[in-house]
Amino acid sequence: MRKEILKQLQTITEEEREILNGHTDVQKELYTSRKDFTIDSKKLLKKGQLIQIRPHTRFVHFPKHRHNYVEMVYMCAGSTTHIINGTDKITLREGDLLFLNQYATQEILPAGEQDIAVNFIILPEFFDRTLPMLEKENVLRDFLVSSLSQDSSLSGYLHFQAENIVPVQNLIENMIWTLLSGKSGTNTLNQTTFGLLFMNLSMFAENVNQSSPNQHEQNLVFSVLKYIETHYKDGTLADISTELKQPAYYVSRLLKKYTQHNFKELLQQRKLQQAEWLLSNTSLSVESVICAVGYDNSSYFYRKFREKYGVSPKEYRLGTVSPG
Repeated sequence: MRKEILKQLQTITEEEREILNGHTDVQKELYTSRKDFTIDSKKLLKKGQLIQIRPHTRFVHFPKHRHNYVEMVYMCAGSTTHIINGTDKITLREGDLLFLNQYATQEILPAGEQDIAVNFIILPEFFDRTLPMLEKENVLRDFLVSSLSQDSSLSGYLHFQAENIVPVQNLIENMIWTLLSGKSGTNTLNQTTFGLLFMNLSMFAENVNQSSPNQHEQNLVFSVLKYIETHYKDGTLADISTELKQPAYYVSRLLKKYTQHNFKELLQQRKLQQAEWLLSNTSLSVESVICAVGYDNSSYFYRKFREKYGVSPKEYRLGTVSPG
C-alpha cells in the first residue's frame, strides 16, 4: 500500500484519542441508536452513499455486534483478531479480507497502533447494481455475492487470504484512495471496481475460509463451484468427488444444502451462462457455441436456453449485438 495512504489511515482519530485518555469502552452512540448493538449504516453513510470506509477503531475491545449492512474488512498492516458468530476465531493479517453479511455477529480484540484495518460499509443494494455491470456471470461469483447479500444457510462471512493476489491488492487500494478523496459521484466507479474485485476473488476460491475449521462444508462447496467454473464443458460429479476424496452422494447433498441446486443443475446453469456470453461477445455460429459449451443434443440446448432467457439463441444475439 502507498505510504501516503497508510499514513493517513494511521492518524489517531478523536474516538481513539478519548480511548487513550482513559475512556475504556466503545462509545456505542457513535454507531447505533438501538438498544441492541447493531451498527447502523445511517450513522456511517451520508445520504445517497452506497459505500464508505472508516479505519477500524484501535486500542479497545469491540464487543459482540451485528451490522445492518455488508461489511468488508481489509487488513492494511499488522493484524486483528475477530470472533465470528461467537465461535470462529479469525486473525486477519496484512492483505487479508473479511466479508460479513447482516446476519453474522462480530467481536474484535484490541488492536495496537500499527494494526491498521479499513472497514468498508456497503449497503446490500450496492451488489444489486454491481452484478449487472459484470462482464460475465459464473456460478461461483453469484454464490459468493449471494452469501453476503441475503439470509441463507451460510455462516455469513468469507475470509480471503489475499496478500499475494496482486490484482486484488491493487483494486482495494484504488477503492480506498477513491473513498478517502471524498469526491462525489463515485458510486458507479466503486461498483465497477468491486465487480472486478469479485471476478478476481472467484479465481481463488481455494483461499476462502482456510483458517476456519468450522467451514469445512462451505469450503467443499467453493471447491465444487470452482471446478464447475473451469470444467463446465465435460465435468462430472464423479470426477470432482474423487478429487475431493468425498462420496458423490455427500457432495451432492452439500450442494443442495448451500445452493438449492444439484450438480447437474449447476453445470447446466454454467453452460447456459457461457453460451449467453459467447453469443453476446463473439461471432461464433450458434452451432459452434453449442459445441463450445459441451452440448451433444442441440434440441435440448435450444429448449433450455429459451427456458432461461425467453428467446431462441439467434433472437438473443439479434437483441444484444449491435449491427456491424
